[in-house]
Amino acid sequence: MTTNPQITVLIDDSDLHNELRADVRGGMASHPKWMPPKWFYDKRGSALFEQITQLPDYYPTRCETEILLEHSKDIVTAAKAHTIVELGSGMSEKTRILLDAFHNHGDLRAYYPFDVSDVTVEDSLEILTQTYPHLKLGGVVGDFTRHLHHLPTGEGRLVVLLGSTIGNMLPTERAELLTNLRQELKPGEQFLLGADLVKDTQTLIAAYDDPQGVTAKFNKNLLHVLNRHFDGDFQPENFSHVVIWDDKAAVIEMRLRAQKGMRVDLSALDMELTFQAGEDLHTSVSTKFRPDALRAELDAAGFGVTHHWDDERNYYTLLLAEAI
Repeated sequence: MTTNPQITVLIDDSDLHNELRADVRGGMASHPKWMPPKWFYDKRGSALFEQITQLPDYYPTRCETEILLEHSKDIVTAAKAHTIVELGSGMSEKTRILLDAFHNHGDLRAYYPFDVSDVTVEDSLEILTQTYPHLKLGGVVGDFTRHLHHLPTGEGRLVVLLGSTIGNMLPTERAELLTNLRQELKPGEQFLLGADLVKDTQTLIAAYDDPQGVTAKFNKNLLHVLNRHFDGDFQPENFSHVVIWDDKAAVIEMRLRAQKGMRVDLSALDMELTFQAGEDLHTSVSTKFRPDALRAELDAAGFGVTHHWDDERNYYTLLLAEAI
């Protein structure tokens, strides 16, 4: 139990700014142009995403929450964890369902959120300290794709990655993450992974192209981020929100499509961008998994799936895998 959780800080605002600058220089010089989706999430972008999770057609958050509510006791029984480390934790809202279940049915002793935002980790721990005074709490401010060697230690670890965050990575990035995570875990330690599943095209497209236009605002928020950081003159209204389902790759792509030819200045980078009419800026991928393929990726990294839980429509899955 602790009233002053220790936070390990591995990344700060200047690091993030430098990383964003490198991504802009690399991504905007590529063909096609692209940017990683993590740059959606400034304060405005995070608020927009919270709105998205409440939309009628956006099923992933509701499905994952449904599974946690329905099967949290089963997860506790199967995992038998004493320490939880949550990657990309955010404010740990859904994880509190698990924490409650471990409190009631298990023997959890410690919880560590691991997130790129220092404010998010601090705010989360402030709430958790009051709600779970019996737990040892700490946190890591870092990028879990780069800083897994700083994974908090503890007895009987369960690493948690929810929100189908794994789907926002390219196949090579997923393989690297899973392999690196396995290297950090002892045999028998466990990994709880949330993943969105392949389903009908209409349902998939609707989840990312809502009639209310919230996801379009979220997508275009990337341009606001670039304007603010680099004294840019992007005009978001000159870009259309585009959603594409690639059935062969099982990927939803979000893009911003230039409605006309234009030049955009990023003055702080001394960079001028040219867009042709109809040219796409690729902003996000969201892989939808087929269960056998996802298990194969885990197997290749040295994990063995021991349990899985799905929502009643089989839209979404939680997998519990053990380090072999």
